Amino acid sequence: MVIITQNQHKLTEVRPLFENHGIKLETSPLEKLEVRSDDVVVVALEAAKAAYKAIKRPLVVDDTGLYISALNDFPGAYAAFVQKTIGNKGILRLLENVTDRRASFITAVAYSDGRHLEAFVGEMPGHIALIAVGEEGFGYDPIFVCEGETRTYAEMSFSEKVAVSHRTRAFSSFLEWYDGLR
Repeated sequence: MVIITQNQHKLTEVRPLFENHGIKLETSPLEKLEVRSDDVVVVALEAAKAAYKAIKRPLVVDDTGLYISALNDFPGAYAAFVQKTIGNKGILRLLENVTDRRASFITAVAYSDGRHLEAFVGEMPGHIALIAVGEEGFGYDPIFVCEGETRTYAEMSFSEKVAVSHRTRAFSSFLEWYDGLR
């Protein structure tokens, strides 16, 4: 199966999940279509449709959003753009003197094989830390503390983060469904 991503961190996280299901995961140089939508499910489904049209092979594509309650769910599905433009420092600046720091990561995984177009969602509630801490992971990991934890994703070991992450939840949901399809 092909995964449409150029993000090596993401590949490192999900490849073992696929291997545990006996699925060899390949990458493609195809760039993921990025439609404008506040809904990560819509973004992932549209990207999967476009990618299948281009490569005509069974594939998965995902999209992740960071939804911060005090910011009216900003940056939402635009998390990658916001990370690139204002980064963690900008998010922390927006939350200065804000006590409600609740946030959730939501990942949508879309699958397309020409007959099926399906989406699967994984969510991890948590909160935004007061400062960036930790060296592991990527993106918002140094400022996101998942539910039930006191450490940021970036303070957790790779295996600890993968065991609980929103991305793992979404891909695991997909893989359970896919096992029934085979």
